[in-house]
Amino acid sequence: MPSPASTFPSSAVATPPSTRGPAVVLLSGGLDSTVLLHYVVRELGHAPVHALSFRYGQKHVRELEAARWQAHTLRPAVCGHHVLDLAFFPALLAESSALVGTVTQVPDLESIPAAERNQPPTYVPNRNLILLSLAAAFAEAHGCPVLYYGAQAQDEYGYWDCTPEFIGRVNAVLALNRRHPVRVEAPFSRLDKAGEIRIGLRLGVDFSRTWSCYRGGAHPCGACPTCVERANAFRTAGVADPLG
Repeated sequence: MPSPASTFPSSAVATPPSTRGPAVVLLSGGLDSTVLLHYVVRELGHAPVHALSFRYGQKHVRELEAARWQAHTLRPAVCGHHVLDLAFFPALLAESSALVGTVTQVPDLESIPAAERNQPPTYVPNRNLILLSLAAAFAEAHGCPVLYYGAQAQDEYGYWDCTPEFIGRVNAVLALNRRHPVRVEAPFSRLDKAGEIRIGLRLGVDFSRTWSCYRGGAHPCGACPTCVERANAFRTAGVADPLG
């Protein structure tokens, strides 16, 4: 991915006339949420859209630069990119996740036993529930009745808080709101990553400005779970990954 000092495009990406109202999109800067942001703006026609990211102590914090770049390309439909700092999160998790902290290292996918891949060491306890709760509060406060979440059907490993069942139960709780309920939408929750790539190509997503590697180094490691999943997805989609 180009360095953080790289400039933004000289002009915003063209978007269709707004056909839907305001929305919030959880934007990590990874492939899933980036395609989702473009889909919400350019396919569904939401405007204005708030892109919401979180700094929670993740090793791959460089993903936030990718998120900032992607949000900027979709102005003015994306009216702002908000980064919420959860400085307390690493202490809360107490080294329980390989993604947060300094003790546990991110493993290669091949080193994770098949029986453990439905909740691997890269799982962050209750992360998605916490982030969605905060995002729902942001959405309600900003008059956005819908919150988009980039859950997708995991093909190499999985997380309980990315499933359609999880999303349905979160919505059941949010529906208890007596005045301004927020609804979570995850349009890619039954779609694999290769399918997302095909959508992104149709929408003109610059995949060189996304970041997936959990290790967050200067270059993708090619061996961690998300690197392997990304490589397999590009291979299945029949196109080259611009990050190699």
